[in-house]
Amino acid sequence: MKEVALITGAASGIGYEFAKLAFGQGYDLALIDINEEGLIEKQKELGTLGKGNVQYLPVNLAKDGAAIEIFDWLNSEKLQVTILFNNAGFGNFGYFKETSWEKDEAMLKVHMVTTTHLTKLLLPGMIERGKGKILNNASVAAFVPGPLMSTYHASKAYLLSFTQALANE
Repeated sequence: MKEVALITGAASGIGYEFAKLAFGQGYDLALIDINEEGLIEKQKELGTLGKGNVQYLPVNLAKDGAAIEIFDWLNSEKLQVTILFNNAGFGNFGYFKETSWEKDEAMLKVHMVTTTHLTKLLLPGMIERGKGKILNNASVAAFVPGPLMSTYHASKAYLLSFTQALANE
C-alpha cells in the first residue's frame, strides 16, 4: 500500500505547496479543503505530473463531525495516512467586542477542535504501523498575544502547546 499524505487547507497557499512536495516525494495525496473548485483544479494540476494518486474531499472543517467525515472517507477509500498536515486556517481581524462570534467560533473549530479530533483519530493507526508524521501549522502568532486578532493568536497558541505536548508523549 502506497503511503498517503493528508493535507487540510490543500486548495491553495502553504497546503498546496506542501502537497506538491509530498507528491514529488512519492506520496499519494488526500486533499481536504472547503473549496471544492480549488481541489478539482489542484487534482488536475498534480495529475499531469503522473506520479501517483490524488484524491480529495471537500469539507468545511468548522462543522461538527468534520474529522469523523474525513476519517470515514479515508477508511472507505482504504487510505492509510502516513503524514497528517493540519494546515487549514483563517483569521478574524478587529476588536473582539465587534467581531462576529460565528466567524470566531468557526475559526476555533478549524484551528483547535477539528485538528485535535483528526489527530486523535489518525494517531493510533500511525503508532500501530510504526510509521507516521504529524505537522500542525501553528504560526508565529502562537508566541505572542495579538490585539485585534485575539482569538486567532489564542488558537495558534493552543495548537503550538498541543503539538509540543504530543511530541513529548
